[in-house]
Amino acid sequence: MKSTTMHVRTLVSIFVALAAAQFPTAIASGADIPKDSSSKADGVRAGYVLGPEDVIDVFVWKEPELTTTGITIRPDGRISLPLTGEIDASGRTAERLQEEISDRLKRYIADPVVNVMVKQINSLKISVLGEVRKPDVYHIKNRVTVLDAIAMAGGFTDLARPKHVIVLRNSSNGPQRRIKVNINDLVSDSGAAPFYLEPLDTVYVEGR
Repeated sequence: MKSTTMHVRTLVSIFVALAAAQFPTAIASGADIPKDSSSKADGVRAGYVLGPEDVIDVFVWKEPELTTTGITIRPDGRISLPLTGEIDASGRTAERLQEEISDRLKRYIADPVVNVMVKQINSLKISVLGEVRKPDVYHIKNRVTVLDAIAMAGGFTDLARPKHVIVLRNSSNGPQRRIKVNINDLVSDSGAAPFYLEPLDTVYVEGR
C-alpha cells in the first residue's frame, strides 16, 4: 500500500517536472496556462459563453466613434457601450451579444454591422484545494485534466491520499455533484481515458 502510494507520488512528481519544463511560467507562478491562439478571437471555440473578467472588442463598421476595444466584462456581468448603454454580456456568446448590440443600434443607425471579438478569456477557472502544495484558484485557457490541475497546484503533499480525490461540479439543474477520482488508477492505467475538468470545477485532495 505504502509503496503504491509512493510510486504514484513519484509519477505525479515527474508529471509536474515535465509540465514545469514545458510551461515554466505557468507552473512557477501558479497562474494561467500559457496563452495560445485559443485565447484569441479567431481561435475561441464556437459557442463559447462569455463571463465576468473576459475582455472583448466591439467593432461597428464605418462607425469608429462607436467602436470600443479592451472592454472588460464587469463582475455583475454587464458592459457599457456608446448609445446602447448597459448590456448583459455574461452568459451570452459573442454572436448573441452582437445581435443584441445591433438591435439596440438600429434606433440610431440604419443596418449597423457589429462584430464582437473575444480578446482574452479570464472567466474560466478551477479551484485546487486540500493536500496540494499550492492550493489556489487557477485561470485556464484550454481544457485541463485532473492530473493537469494537480500539477498546476505543485503536486501532492506528503499527507495526500491519491485514491481519495473529489471533483465538485456545479449543475445547472440540480445539486452540486461529487465525483470520486482515484489518481492511482489514472496514473497506472495507460489506456484510461483522461478525466477532463469543466470550468468552475473544484478539485479537492483528501489527506490522511
